[in-house]
Amino acid sequence: MKKVWLDAGHGGFDSGAVGNNLREKDITLQLVLYIQSYLKQNYQNVEVELTRSTDVFVSLSDRAKRANSWGADIFVSIHVNAGGGTGFETYTYPTTGLNQTSILQKALHTEVIELIRTYGSIVDRGLKKANYAVLRETKMSAVLTENLFIDTVTDADKLKKESFLNELGEAHARGIAKYLDLPSKKGNLYVVQANDTFYSIAKKYNITVKQLQYANPEVEPTVLRIGHPIIIPMV
Repeated sequence: MKKVWLDAGHGGFDSGAVGNNLREKDITLQLVLYIQSYLKQNYQNVEVELTRSTDVFVSLSDRAKRANSWGADIFVSIHVNAGGGTGFETYTYPTTGLNQTSILQKALHTEVIELIRTYGSIVDRGLKKANYAVLRETKMSAVLTENLFIDTVTDADKLKKESFLNELGEAHARGIAKYLDLPSKKGNLYVVQANDTFYSIAKKYNITVKQLQYANPEVEPTVLRIGHPIIIPMV
């Protein structure tokens, strides 16, 4: 059983960054709840714990201590940026060479970038390193994500949309699942590529279009979007 700790940045009297009638603490909590929900609904052999599930303050050291005590396999801290920039970036604690933390960072970063590329205007700010307390004090692989800029209007307009936050949370969850190699509850997941159709996907996996549609009732087969996950049913 894999153990995932999700850390919603800020909370309580600590609002985090603010801008455009948004508060970082609210957005981070929404994202964490979407990530948790997607992991539980779609994958087996995973336990998920949260630093906070409501609007409360938890110190940086306590966040790390709780995850360490629980024996988490990975720690993912969710934040929203500020300072007049734009885009998405991820952070790990400064180390040298390739390690499991950098592999987790790449898995998360890649999944989110595949999503935001469908929106066209969101900048990939890259994979970075920083001496943040929650990255420094955790004993497991830990990554912090900065999800757009709350004080930039174009970014804030996306952060105000529940549908975007839901997709952003799901992308984080897929990155986590890929890194941990979590088995799907419904079948294998396939990410839509350019020019894919239900027919071409069904042919590739030697199943019928009807089986594919039955496994993906919420997906409109005529408008498959690049980067969207499709369930390949177990037959």
